[in-house]
Amino acid sequence: MNFTETAWKVFNQCIEDYHVSDNVNSLINNPFEIDSLERILYAKNWIDTVQWHLEDIIRDENIDPAEALQLKRTIDASNQKRTDLVEYIDSWFLTKFENITPKPEAKINTETPAWAVDRLSILALKVYHMSLEANRESASDKHRKNCQAKLDVLLTQKEDLSTSIDQLLADIENGNIKMKVYKQMKMYNDESLNPILYQKGQQK
Repeated sequence: MNFTETAWKVFNQCIEDYHVSDNVNSLINNPFEIDSLERILYAKNWIDTVQWHLEDIIRDENIDPAEALQLKRTIDASNQKRTDLVEYIDSWFLTKFENITPKPEAKINTETPAWAVDRLSILALKVYHMSLEANRESASDKHRKNCQAKLDVLLTQKEDLSTSIDQLLADIENGNIKMKVYKQMKMYNDESLNPILYQKGQQK
């Protein structure tokens, strides 16, 4: 089983586990061994799955404004955790390939392996939920047909993205691509970098 096959299997297990309770406040129960790649991938998809449903909830037109504000802050915190974990996965790959010497003509890819994995994790959620819609008995035939067409596209995208990720990892391992990682350096959650936050602190 290659990397993306493993990742896809883990992502779908995580999504199924979440939907047992289907509650954004459910606590993660990661079944994989500590320090294993599978455990990291499961944790990544759990964040994505919870955030997927938080994004659904906040779009309720009748939501209480105070609840919406709290949800927005929860989503912001989740985004930060997601970014941190993506960077952790890239660190895992850097360690894996630390003894690889890139060829002199090695290229630099526009996307790191972990950010491609991030897209695969989100894609697993799209496939899961589009499949539900394509088979929802309470929906119209037209709705199910439209969703099946979209699902077919998503499954093709899954094959293409999986192939691209596996090719990227092979190219890094063969020295054809040089792996470089730049931290996201997000500013809005940092009290020393977000002017709204640090100016408020100066006014006290």
